[in-house]
Amino acid sequence: MSTFRLEIITAERQVFADDVNVVVAPGIEGELGILPHHAPLMTMLNPGELLIRKDGEEIYLAVSGGFLEVRPDKVIILADACERAEEIDIERAEQAKRRAEKRLRTHPPELDASRAEAALRRSLARLKVVERRRRKLKSDLGRGHS
Repeated sequence: MSTFRLEIITAERQVFADDVNVVVAPGIEGELGILPHHAPLMTMLNPGELLIRKDGEEIYLAVSGGFLEVRPDKVIILADACERAEEIDIERAEQAKRRAEKRLRTHPPELDASRAEAALRRSLARLKVVERRRRKLKSDLGRGHS
């Protein structure tokens, strides 16, 4: 299967750089699938789950927003923040989720709830990525893989 170069960069570090087969990203208009030879594109990303397929393996990352650019030679994601499942502190993500839910329930109607909604989306994405990894590990153990 054909591949393309994917680079995921935050202000702190390069999170990922490799040749991949597919990327599915949380675009502002919904899920955005990128395959080799995709037309050039630049779009904003919402907080959510980022799926990378490489040689039959699926890698999930939590992205908190940013930009995705499809160039003729590669795809670049400039993320506000991006974490692999093993890097996510589950307790911290759960606390952030609870705080955001409480803010949404108790905020005065005259205040804009968009910050709390964005925080909730970020924490839910982080928890979803962790849960996918947990299920995969459990499934691999059930099949006798390590």
